[in-house]
Amino acid sequence: MPPVIYKDHRGNRLPSVTTIIGRFKESGGLLYWANQQGLEGKTLDQARVEVTTPGTLAHKAIEDHINGRPETALTGAGEVTDKARNAYAAYLHWEAMNRITFRHTEVSLASEKHAFGGTLDAVGMVGNELILLDWKCANAVYADYLYQLAAYGLLWNENYPDHPLVGGFHLCRFAKAQGDFSHHYFPSFDDEAETFLRMRDLFDRAKKAERRLR
Repeated sequence: MPPVIYKDHRGNRLPSVTTIIGRFKESGGLLYWANQQGLEGKTLDQARVEVTTPGTLAHKAIEDHINGRPETALTGAGEVTDKARNAYAAYLHWEAMNRITFRHTEVSLASEKHAFGGTLDAVGMVGNELILLDWKCANAVYADYLYQLAAYGLLWNENYPDHPLVGGFHLCRFAKAQGDFSHHYFPSFDDEAETFLRMRDLFDRAKKAERRLR
Protein backbone atom coordinates (compact mmCIF):
# COMPACT_ATOMS: atom_id res chain seq x y z
CA MET A 1 0.00 0.00 0.00
CA PRO A 2 1.50 3.38 -1.01
CA PRO A 3 2.05 5.90 1.80
CA VAL A 4 -0.75 8.36 2.45
CA ILE A 5 0.00 11.97 1.51
CA TYR A 6 -1.59 14.43 3.92
CA LYS A 7 -2.54 17.96 2.85
CA ASP A 8 -4.29 20.95 4.40
CA HIS A 9 -7.26 22.70 2.80
CA ARG A 10 -4.88 24.84 0.71
CA GLY A 11 -3.18 21.80 -0.73
CA ASN A 12 0.03 22.18 1.27
CA ARG A 13 1.67 18.87 2.11
CA LEU A 14 1.78 18.01 5.82
CA PRO A 15 4.22 15.78 7.70
CA SER A 16 2.82 12.57 9.14
CA VAL A 17 2.72 11.63 12.80
CA THR A 18 5.34 8.91 12.27
CA THR A 19 7.63 11.26 10.32
CA ILE A 20 7.54 13.82 13.13
CA ILE A 21 8.17 11.28 15.88
CA GLY A 22 10.84 9.53 13.83
CA ARG A 23 12.79 12.80 13.54
CA PHE A 24 13.52 12.64 17.27
CA LYS A 25 13.76 8.89 17.78
CA GLU A 26 16.85 7.59 19.56
CA SER A 27 18.99 6.02 16.83
CA GLY A 28 21.29 3.75 18.84
CA GLY A 29 19.15 0.67 18.34
CA LEU A 30 18.78 1.36 14.64
CA LEU A 31 22.53 1.77 14.19
CA TYR A 32 23.14 -1.48 16.04
CA TRP A 33 20.61 -3.27 13.84
CA ALA A 34 22.15 -1.87 10.64
CA ASN A 35 25.61 -2.95 11.79
CA GLN A 36 24.39 -6.47 12.54
CA GLN A 37 22.83 -6.76 9.10
CA GLY A 38 26.09 -5.67 7.52
CA LEU A 39 28.05 -8.24 9.53
CA GLU A 40 25.68 -10.88 8.18
CA GLY A 41 26.48 -9.76 4.64
CA LYS A 42 23.11 -8.16 3.93
CA THR A 43 22.49 -4.85 2.17
CA LEU A 44 20.03 -2.48 3.82
CA ASP A 45 17.48 -3.18 1.06
CA GLN A 46 17.74 -6.90 1.79
CA ALA A 47 17.48 -6.34 5.53
CA ARG A 48 14.39 -4.16 5.18
CA VAL A 49 12.39 -6.96 3.55
CA GLU A 50 9.89 -7.89 6.26
CA VAL A 51 10.58 -11.25 7.86
CA THR A 52 7.53 -13.42 8.41
CA THR A 53 7.11 -14.03 12.14
CA PRO A 54 4.18 -15.13 14.31
CA GLY A 55 3.73 -11.48 15.29
CA THR A 56 3.60 -10.15 11.73
CA LEU A 57 1.16 -12.88 10.66
CA ALA A 58 -1.14 -12.24 13.63
CA HIS A 59 -1.00 -8.50 12.97
CA LYS A 60 -1.96 -9.04 9.33
CA ALA A 61 -4.84 -11.32 10.36
CA ILE A 62 -6.18 -8.61 12.70
CA GLU A 63 -6.02 -5.98 9.95
CA ASP A 64 -7.99 -8.27 7.62
CA HIS A 65 -10.46 -9.08 10.40
CA ILE A 66 -11.33 -5.51 11.36
CA ASN A 67 -11.51 -4.37 7.74
CA GLY A 68 -13.74 -7.25 6.62
CA ARG A 69 -11.16 -8.65 4.20
CA PRO A 70 -10.52 -12.37 3.56
CA GLU A 71 -8.28 -13.62 6.37
CA THR A 72 -5.54 -15.31 4.36
CA ALA A 73 -2.54 -14.69 6.61
CA LEU A 74 -3.02 -17.86 8.67
CA THR A 75 -3.71 -20.40 5.93
CA GLY A 76 -0.19 -21.85 5.88
CA ALA A 77 1.31 -24.65 7.92
CA GLY A 78 4.25 -24.88 10.29
CA GLU A 79 5.37 -23.64 13.70
CA VAL A 80 5.31 -19.95 12.76
CA THR A 81 1.71 -20.12 11.55
CA ASP A 82 0.63 -22.19 14.57
CA LYS A 83 2.02 -19.56 16.95
CA ALA A 84 0.31 -16.83 14.90
CA ARG A 85 -3.02 -18.67 15.15
CA ASN A 86 -2.66 -18.83 18.93
CA ALA A 87 -1.92 -15.10 19.07
CA TYR A 88 -4.87 -14.33 16.82
CA ALA A 89 -7.18 -16.49 18.97
CA ALA A 90 -5.99 -14.65 22.10
CA TYR A 91 -6.82 -11.32 20.47
CA LEU A 92 -10.28 -12.50 19.36
CA HIS A 93 -10.98 -13.68 22.92
CA TRP A 94 -10.01 -10.24 24.26
CA GLU A 95 -12.17 -8.50 21.64
CA ALA A 96 -15.19 -10.67 22.48
CA MET A 97 -14.75 -10.24 26.25
CA ASN A 98 -14.82 -6.47 25.85
CA ARG A 99 -17.65 -6.58 23.29
CA ILE A 100 -15.84 -4.18 20.99
CA THR A 101 -17.66 -3.01 17.90
CA PHE A 102 -15.71 -1.24 15.17
CA ARG A 103 -17.05 1.97 13.66
CA HIS A 104 -14.15 3.16 11.49
CA THR A 105 -10.89 1.59 10.28
CA GLU A 106 -7.78 3.01 8.58
CA VAL A 107 -9.00 6.58 9.10
CA SER A 108 -6.72 9.16 7.44
CA LEU A 109 -7.06 12.64 8.97
CA ALA A 110 -5.28 15.99 8.82
CA SER A 111 -4.99 18.69 11.46
CA GLU A 112 -5.47 22.23 10.19
CA LYS A 113 -4.67 23.59 13.66
CA HIS A 114 -1.32 21.85 14.12
CA ALA A 115 -0.43 21.02 10.48
CA PHE A 116 0.15 17.26 10.50
CA GLY A 117 -1.63 14.12 9.37
CA GLY A 118 -1.98 10.50 10.34
CA THR A 119 -3.93 7.29 9.80
CA LEU A 120 -5.71 5.70 12.76
CA ASP A 121 -5.91 1.90 12.84
CA ALA A 122 -9.44 1.81 14.20
CA VAL A 123 -12.12 3.62 16.17
CA GLY A 124 -14.71 1.53 17.96
CA MET A 125 -17.15 1.33 20.82
CA VAL A 126 -17.11 -0.32 24.23
CA GLY A 127 -20.58 0.07 25.62
CA ASN A 128 -21.58 3.65 24.81
CA GLU A 129 -18.03 5.00 24.80
CA LEU A 130 -15.92 5.73 21.75
CA ILE A 131 -12.38 4.31 21.83
CA LEU A 132 -9.26 4.41 19.67
CA LEU A 133 -7.39 1.18 18.94
CA ASP A 134 -3.91 0.61 17.55
CA TRP A 135 -1.97 -2.58 16.77
CA LYS A 136 1.78 -3.03 16.95
CA CYS A 137 4.10 -5.89 16.10
CA ALA A 138 7.10 -5.29 18.36
CA ASN A 139 9.28 -6.84 21.03
CA ALA A 140 8.22 -4.24 23.61
CA VAL A 141 6.00 -1.21 24.14
CA TYR A 142 7.88 2.03 23.57
CA ALA A 143 7.17 5.64 24.53
CA ASP A 144 6.97 6.50 20.83
CA TYR A 145 3.77 4.48 20.65
CA LEU A 146 2.18 6.66 23.32
CA TYR A 147 3.11 9.85 21.47
CA GLN A 148 1.66 8.35 18.31
CA LEU A 149 -1.63 7.45 19.96
CA ALA A 150 -1.80 10.88 21.58
CA ALA A 151 -1.34 12.50 18.17
CA TYR A 152 -4.08 10.33 16.70
CA GLY A 153 -6.33 11.44 19.53
CA LEU A 154 -5.61 15.07 18.63
CA LEU A 155 -6.49 14.37 15.00
CA TRP A 156 -9.75 12.65 15.85
CA ASN A 157 -10.97 15.18 18.38
CA GLU A 158 -10.15 18.10 16.09
CA ASN A 159 -12.03 16.57 13.16
CA TYR A 160 -14.90 15.12 15.20
CA PRO A 161 -15.31 17.40 18.25
CA ASP A 162 -18.86 16.20 18.82
CA HIS A 163 -17.69 12.59 19.17
CA PRO A 164 -14.73 12.62 21.60
CA LEU A 165 -12.75 9.51 22.51
CA VAL A 166 -14.18 9.30 26.02
CA GLY A 167 -13.43 5.57 26.26
CA GLY A 168 -9.67 6.07 26.01
CA PHE A 169 -6.97 4.32 24.04
CA HIS A 170 -6.22 0.63 23.55
CA LEU A 171 -2.78 -0.52 22.39
CA CYS A 172 -2.61 -4.15 21.23
CA ARG A 173 0.83 -5.67 20.78
CA PHE A 174 2.03 -8.89 19.17
CA ALA A 175 5.55 -10.01 20.07
CA LYS A 176 7.52 -10.61 16.90
CA ALA A 177 9.15 -13.94 17.72
CA GLN A 178 6.40 -15.75 19.63
CA GLY A 179 3.36 -13.74 18.63
CA ASP A 180 2.31 -13.33 22.28
CA PHE A 181 -0.63 -10.94 22.57
CA SER A 182 -0.75 -8.17 25.17
CA HIS A 183 -3.14 -5.29 25.72
CA HIS A 184 -2.49 -1.88 27.28
CA TYR A 185 -5.22 0.59 28.17
CA PHE A 186 -4.71 4.33 28.67
CA PRO A 187 -7.63 6.56 29.72
CA SER A 188 -5.96 9.75 28.42
CA PHE A 189 -2.78 11.11 26.89
CA ASP A 190 -2.72 14.76 27.94
CA ASP A 191 0.99 14.89 28.78
CA GLU A 192 1.95 12.81 25.74
CA ALA A 193 -0.13 15.06 23.46
CA GLU A 194 1.76 18.09 24.80
CA THR A 195 5.05 16.31 24.16
CA PHE A 196 4.01 15.50 20.60
CA LEU A 197 3.03 19.10 19.92
CA ARG A 198 6.46 20.21 21.10
CA MET A 199 7.96 17.68 18.69
CA ARG A 200 5.78 19.18 15.95
CA ASP A 201 7.18 22.65 16.68
CA LEU A 202 10.77 21.38 16.85
CA PHE A 203 10.26 19.52 13.59
CA ASP A 204 9.70 22.81 11.76
CA ARG A 205 12.53 24.51 13.64
CA ALA A 206 14.94 21.73 12.68
CA LYS A 207 13.85 21.94 9.05
CA LYS A 208 14.41 25.70 9.09
CA ALA A 209 17.95 25.25 10.46
CA GLU A 210 18.70 22.60 7.83
CA ARG A 211 17.64 24.96 5.04
CA ARG A 212 20.27 27.45 6.20
CA LEU A 213 22.94 24.90 5.34
CA ARG A 214 21.89 24.39 1.74
